[in-house]
Order: sequence, then C-alpha cells, then structure tokens
Amino acid sequence: MTKAPDRQSMPYRDCVGIAVFNREGNVFIGRRKPEDDPEDTSEHNAPWQMPQGGIDKGEDPLRAALRELHEETNITAVSLLAEAPEWIYYDLPDEALGIALKGKYRGQRQRWFAFAFTGQDSEIDVDNPGGGKFHAEFDAWRWEKLTRTPGLIVPFKKDAYDKVVAAFADIPQRFTHT
Repeated sequence: MTKAPDRQSMPYRDCVGIAVFNREGNVFIGRRKPEDDPEDTSEHNAPWQMPQGGIDKGEDPLRAALRELHEETNITAVSLLAEAPEWIYYDLPDEALGIALKGKYRGQRQRWFAFAFTGQDSEIDVDNPGGGKFHAEFDAWRWEKLTRTPGLIVPFKKDAYDKVVAAFADIPQRFTHT
C-alpha cells in the first residue's frame, strides 16, 4: 500500500483563471476533454470550466492569462475589465493528491481576470487553437451565465468558482443594461 502524500507539505501551483464575457454579459465555458483532464477523478464530475492555466516562472499573471486564453480557445480579441482582488485557492480531493497536477501540488492558487470579448464567435476555435499550434483541451464550448458556473464545475472547485462569481458579480449587468 502506497503512503498518501502529506497535503500540508505540498505547495499550491500558481495559475491564472480567465472569465471572458460576450456582448450579452455571458461568460465563456469549455468542456474539458476527459482524457486530457488530470483533475477529473470521476466520470461523474461536471466537465465544464472557464479557461485556466499555469503561470510560467517569471511570467506576469496578466500575460499568462492572455497566453492561456489564446492557447485554449484561440481568443485574442479581448479588453481587460477587472482582476479579482485576491488569489483564489482550491485543494485537490484526497483521491487526486499525488496524481493530478503532476503529483507535485496540493491544489492551485489562481489569479483571476475578467475580459470583454471584442471579436466574433468565429474567432473561437477549441478544436485547433492557434491554428493547431496548441493542444486542444476542450471538446466543446458555449456562453453561460456567470452565476451558473459553480454548479457546472467539478465539485472540488465549486468554492473557488463561488469566489470568482462574487469578484465579478457586477460585470454581466455592464453589458445588459441600456
């Protein structure tokens, strides 16, 4: 029997999360390709999420957000709306500890950014992001109400998504009121 890793001695992985809002005030979500999602520990977990990814050593979080957004969705036509006021954390469930995130991390510490999508939906290409230059991480996408995202994410990220919703709660009505 393998000894479980000591959660308290493991660091968090620095990461960015990206909320992209369309002209109707809805947010982009992608469905993770199950075979590519090391954090998906069960067939029953909800596979939808907003784009996210690691911050490279020495990389500015905003630059990381723009890079990850392009690598996962092909989106480049955005305008910065807001940055969450603090880091948002989540912990991996016990069964994924020592396995997911290359087995090195207890979870992620995320810097979240909100962007307005200024392009056309035709720019979005989750099947061949960057013209095929980047590995596809999503197999589908859609626009969704921000407030619904905590119910669509894997359960262990729900509290983090509740914090994202709170941080960006005022943004959807910026698009919808006249």
